[in-house]
Amino acid sequence: MSDRFNLERFVTAQDAVFDTVLTELKAACKQTHWMWFIFPQLRDLGRSSTAKFFGIASLDEARAFLGHAVLGPRLILCTRTVLETEGRSLTQIFGFPDDLKFRSSMTLFEAAATSEEHRVFSDPLERFCAGERDQSTLSLIAPKRAG
Repeated sequence: MSDRFNLERFVTAQDAVFDTVLTELKAACKQTHWMWFIFPQLRDLGRSSTAKFFGIASLDEARAFLGHAVLGPRLILCTRTVLETEGRSLTQIFGFPDDLKFRSSMTLFEAAATSEEHRVFSDPLERFCAGERDQSTLSLIAPKRAG
């Protein structure tokens, strides 16, 4: 099968640290560096070479990520694990600026979601962000949605 979006870059990066990611998320305290490939955001929001490499280029790529046999279920699992956190803010869980990256990622995947299961991305935005979506993400995807 063709990997039009090179999604294997995410699988390779995640495979090396996924157990650590789940441990940190369950403890509600991110300590290591994995945000780019666990909760990716739009490529145009990134500044570093790592952020650009793991950035999602389009809603089509985000949909392919969600539909991927490994990446989609992992993203949902990680998102649900964050939702299980009680009494902590995104800043307390992720630190700054990763709290903002999480909001960007949830905004992107909420927009890309095509099934009810994927609606899980709305819940963290409502709970942790008072319903506020990331405006930069929305601005970048708006022209693509209209076109």
